[in-house]
Amino acid sequence: MSSTGADRPRAVTGHGVVEGRREAGGTAVFRGIPYAAPPVGALGFAAPAPPARWDGVRDAGSFGPTAPKVPYPPKFAALLPDPEIPGEDCLNLNVWTPDPTPGAGLPVMVWIHGGAHSRGSSAVPVYDGSAFARDGVVLVSVNFRLGVLGYGLFPDAPANRGLLDQIAALEWVRDNIQAFGGDPARVTLFGESAGAISIGALLGAPRASGLFARAVLQSGAPEATPREKVRAMVRRMASLLKVPATATAFAAAGTPALLVAQAAVLRRSSPVLGGPAFGLVTDPNTLPADPLEAATASDVPLLLGWTAQEHRLWLAPTGGMRVLDRLGPSAVSLARVRSGKDRAAVRALRAAHPGAGPADLAGQLLTDRILRDPLRRLAGAPRRAPSHLYEFRWSSGVPGLGACHALELGFVFDTIGVPESSWLAGSDAPQELADEMHAAWVRFAVSGDPGWAPWDGVGPPKGFGGPEREERGVGPDAGAVLTP
Repeated sequence: MSSTGADRPRAVTGHGVVEGRREAGGTAVFRGIPYAAPPVGALGFAAPAPPARWDGVRDAGSFGPTAPKVPYPPKFAALLPDPEIPGEDCLNLNVWTPDPTPGAGLPVMVWIHGGAHSRGSSAVPVYDGSAFARDGVVLVSVNFRLGVLGYGLFPDAPANRGLLDQIAALEWVRDNIQAFGGDPARVTLFGESAGAISIGALLGAPRASGLFARAVLQSGAPEATPREKVRAMVRRMASLLKVPATATAFAAAGTPALLVAQAAVLRRSSPVLGGPAFGLVTDPNTLPADPLEAATASDVPLLLGWTAQEHRLWLAPTGGMRVLDRLGPSAVSLARVRSGKDRAAVRALRAAHPGAGPADLAGQLLTDRILRDPLRRLAGAPRRAPSHLYEFRWSSGVPGLGACHALELGFVFDTIGVPESSWLAGSDAPQELADEMHAAWVRFAVSGDPGWAPWDGVGPPKGFGGPEREERGVGPDAGAVLTP
């Protein structure tokens, strides 16, 4: 059973009692609850193990440790908050609930953060779950292993450990969320970027079957990274560390040394231009089928979408927009070949974006290949459940970013008033748009209907933010980004 004291609510989990905090609006918040044992020592590269039981009452008033990671480069760190909280017990989660009473039967949403499988955490202020709890939803956010610790491929360790962590967290939700007022049969997953890619994999992971009822994929499509690409990452790190490319040797090298080597091999990585990266791989024990193929065969209702100018987050801060604009038609031609598009597709893109320069056209072609085309394929598949499609079109107040990757997050969480949200959105984000988008996500979690018809395979997606993207952040200075 759970207690609902004035400011220190308690809940009884399968591993012990946790004590949270009562915050604004009466929301009960429990932070840093372990769902698995600390991944250290022999467990560093192993599948997640159950957490130890504890006696007495465990304080759940603060975020738990974040997973070991390398910081964003400075130009991205100015736009993307990514707090680091030290400690070994990084396999933890947080719960925001309006009613921590067993049997309340509230819908549950589980957030899986992005960060290219190498960065991010549940402690990012933009991911505060208070607005979801305010609107009757139990919100759970999760930390999991990242980078080489979560996704490095070794002969002596299970593959996809970060995915196994996420499954362990979902199993914790199944077994414990009733103590926080949630209904384990009404779980909706939602995630952005690498978080959405993870959810695409969970749709096809046998161990995740039955752990969630609906899913939202924001700006990330189901995909598997080629195994050889991940192996090459591990071999490069092993060369820098001067150790064998085994989990045993990497564990002995120590986490600080691993992060230094990981930062070195990731230096030239770019989601839109390619390069070295860690990611999920097909694997007979965890992910036996191609994630996109498996997702198209699932019977889980889906909400899928993207931002209108995803590529600008990846290109504008580094000056990539200016470089591609200087290349002119060559940039568009190279992007067309790389994306597998024909010249008719380029003509159609020019007609749809008459003011776009070479960098925007190239970025849109590449984004279609890695993101929009597979999401359209998933939404249009003859599945037994509906798929709702959206596009986020509002342009950031930060010059050059436009309607870029990750911009929608403050609107989905209704946290545009959080100072860190303005790093990416600027200071003039419209509350009415946050109200509209957040309400759609809540409706989807409650009923499966976000407020518009399932995609018919040919029509435009539901638009959030209207045509403003054509009026702001497009022009000769579009590559310039001010430091917030």
